[in-house]
Amino acid sequence: MKNTYVLIVDDEFRIRKLLAEFLTREGYKVLEAEDGEEALDILFESGKKVDMVILDVMMPKYDGWFVLERIREYMTIPVVMLTARSDEYDQLKGFKLGADDYVTKPFSPSVLVARVNKIFSKTNKDASEINFGVIRIDMAARKVYVKETEVNLTPKEFELLRYFIDNKGLALSRDKILNAVWNYDYFGDLRTVDTHVKQLRAKLGKYSYYLSTVRSVGYRLDIENEIDN
Repeated sequence: MKNTYVLIVDDEFRIRKLLAEFLTREGYKVLEAEDGEEALDILFESGKKVDMVILDVMMPKYDGWFVLERIREYMTIPVVMLTARSDEYDQLKGFKLGADDYVTKPFSPSVLVARVNKIFSKTNKDASEINFGVIRIDMAARKVYVKETEVNLTPKEFELLRYFIDNKGLALSRDKILNAVWNYDYFGDLRTVDTHVKQLRAKLGKYSYYLSTVRSVGYRLDIENEIDN
């Protein structure tokens, strides 16, 4: 797990130190935040590398739900929610907002680390290939196939398609797409997004319907169309 960084966000010092100890033993690098505000600073302002977030729900300043929503606006890194509540509604809310796993307190640090390992194992396996419906992306070769026919995409079209697949089912505003694909410091015209989506649709051919226009918002890669081959 060399150079794999896990951010632990919890207002309880004891829990942070306990998790940090177990994760460090497993070979992870650990970052800590005692509230939601500090977590967002680390994620978006510090420039520090973060590969996963273990995120408590009940915290001062910004709670875990708020932090999770902010993460999912711009990042696809795994997030494990940590809470003292075992309420089914909370668990469903966490998964709906994009959490990868949900652990209730009290918990076994060993079991939580095992879950972290499992998520990273799946993430690393999936990283070599990404699929959506008839679309297959070979990440290592940076090649895209539609029904096993290679489609030549520009670098930005490639990143745009990957971003849509990573966030499938979500309505993505043009601002979010612009920031994610063209980077945070890009001050381009929002029509840049429309132009590239139009070009991407053209290259997807009869499967262009995978990409839906969300009125007054932007675009969405529809999950309902994933199995419609």
